[in-house]
Amino acid sequence: MGLTADEIIVNGGKPLTGRIQVRGAKNLVTKAMVAALLGETPSVLRGVPDISDVQVVRGLLEVYGVGVTSPTAGELHFDTASVEKAHFAEIDAHAGASRIPILFCGPLLHRLGEARIPDLGGCRIGDRPINYHLDALRAFGAVVDKSYEGIVLTAPDGLHGADIELPYPSVGATEQVLLTAVRAKGITELKNAAIEPEIMDLIAILQKMGAIISVEPNRVILIEGVDRLDGYKHSALFDRNEVASWACAALVTKGDIFVEGARQSEMMTFLNVFRKVGGAFDVQEDGIRFWHPGGALKPVTIETDVHPGFMTDWQQPLIVALTQAEGTSIVHETVYENRFGFTEALGKMGANIVVHEQGLPDHPRRVARRDFEQAATIVGPTPLHGADLHVPDLRGGFSHLIAALSAEGRSTISNIGIISRGYEHIIEKLGALGADFVYEG
Repeated sequence: MGLTADEIIVNGGKPLTGRIQVRGAKNLVTKAMVAALLGETPSVLRGVPDISDVQVVRGLLEVYGVGVTSPTAGELHFDTASVEKAHFAEIDAHAGASRIPILFCGPLLHRLGEARIPDLGGCRIGDRPINYHLDALRAFGAVVDKSYEGIVLTAPDGLHGADIELPYPSVGATEQVLLTAVRAKGITELKNAAIEPEIMDLIAILQKMGAIISVEPNRVILIEGVDRLDGYKHSALFDRNEVASWACAALVTKGDIFVEGARQSEMMTFLNVFRKVGGAFDVQEDGIRFWHPGGALKPVTIETDVHPGFMTDWQQPLIVALTQAEGTSIVHETVYENRFGFTEALGKMGANIVVHEQGLPDHPRRVARRDFEQAATIVGPTPLHGADLHVPDLRGGFSHLIAALSAEGRSTISNIGIISRGYEHIIEKLGALGADFVYEG
């Protein structure tokens, strides 16, 4: 599963054209898999991508005694009849490449009365503290103890509803509250919640299981705890991040890519920016076609933000396209404080990008400035040329890949295994789009 070799050689300068398919969102599917733990009866999840993060969560579920089977491609069945405790060593063996174990806490506390969390991994794109998660769990009545192996949580008096206000609308913390509150005694009110489409899809899953959840105005979510949840049958929301990535690939290589499975409603913010830059798209019943219509690309100024703003995961591939826009673009990163590290490699390829570690002086903005905010200025157009690249993280890695595909000459990209965390069948898709590359997996 995933990439079996760690290096790809790309001969750039050729447009990507053709049709590819996206399946369920990594950021929903992995959480839906955890939600299955809450059900007393089996669950079925469809649209599951064949990516390494899914394999990590599957391994963790199996460590806890969950039976996981895949009768057909893209479908997982979960049997939670025999959930059991696991040791730190077993959990750590699977969790090294993922931060998902923290979301097991609520379901495990309900099912077993205990949860163990080892040191957390994930992409190194900035500080991702778990204090939001732990503070929320304490509000529900969990007791948090730290050991040399990790964190142990117990609930000696059970879990009860709570009033929680997040200091920032964190997706992970919102998921934590939802997965914990649905079986806690009483009512939970969550203020300043994340409302991403993946959150809404997780709420739909939990409602299918028997939860009572209402989404109120102004980022407020109310959850009435229930005594029992059953399993679910659900088809996952498509992966918005992968759609945006391939759209940018079409733009920067002057190509034409039809992304089967993409939907307009969840992509509207991205589509607006894509059009402003100069890209073209056509929304169809079974997906969205993205292409470079010819002519000059235009510079833009954007600020990343939580939904319905411009996603932080979208800015990295977009920056590659902005290297070819005529003029100066500015990207304000307001979600993570270290997400421009990938631009150093683009500089080696000829891009003119300056990262401002402390951000830029304020001017009229949609998003309020944050203390750790960074900004990047991109001046173009600058022809890109091949280079030796090392993948730093998931989205940065895909951005390096499409930069290499658009560049003149040959590039060697190492550490590409990270890309398989979130992009299904990447090598096969590159082949289907006519990319010129050598990969010996």
